[in-house]
Amino acid sequence: MAGMRVNVISDVHGNTQGLLTAGDGADALICLGDLVLFLDYADHSRGIFPDLFGVENADRLVELRTARRFDEARNLGRELWAGLDADPAAAIEAAVRRQYAEMFAALPVPTYATYGNVDIPGLWPEYARPGTTVLDGERVELGGRVFGFVGGGLRTPMRTPYEISDEEYAAKVEALGEVDVLCTHIPPDVPELTYDTVPRRFERGSRALLEAIRRTKPRYALFGHVHQPLARRMRIGSTECVNVGHFAATGRPWALEW
Repeated sequence: MAGMRVNVISDVHGNTQGLLTAGDGADALICLGDLVLFLDYADHSRGIFPDLFGVENADRLVELRTARRFDEARNLGRELWAGLDADPAAAIEAAVRRQYAEMFAALPVPTYATYGNVDIPGLWPEYARPGTTVLDGERVELGGRVFGFVGGGLRTPMRTPYEISDEEYAAKVEALGEVDVLCTHIPPDVPELTYDTVPRRFERGSRALLEAIRRTKPRYALFGHVHQPLARRMRIGSTECVNVGHFAATGRPWALEW
């Protein structure tokens, strides 16, 4: 099939308005996860956390997390949740449901999506409409090319909702076999791709992904997760590795054409 184009996005984080045009000019949209906006590190007034606890507490939480004072950040969170006049789990789920209802309704048809580390996979079947295909450790053929999808992230001190063990993640990567385009939320474990230049820290990348890229040599490895990477793209052997961008901030998809 000639003249195929897919638009690829990641790290939507509540940018519903951007989703309305994310598929423009493309035959399909690929979304690599992180639809939920818990806290916007650029604008502390946006997200579930400031809606519940106010901007001042959001400022403090960002300050602690950016300084990697994770124990203090968790203690602050415990104090705030303990004082909330509602069940914490119910309050979070209600807020996530509101965001999912808006964002899934904005996704174009067709969309192929996988989960990010801040997503809640158990809720997706309730909101994914016909025309949105959710894939995790699975493959799909588009325009004669095989795309493989692996969602979620690896375990970190941040304890975001969809973090899994290295072994579980590696098993999903292995299940894909050889693909033309490897689509994941997190990057392979390469310093230039995992270092975020704004908070000045390394995010977790996957060693299993790196090994699969070296072994199976996909044409492309596409991912997000790191919002301001040291390198947005680089080659690993013959594979073009591309961070498709922080869609929440840019509202611009990355286009793959063949």
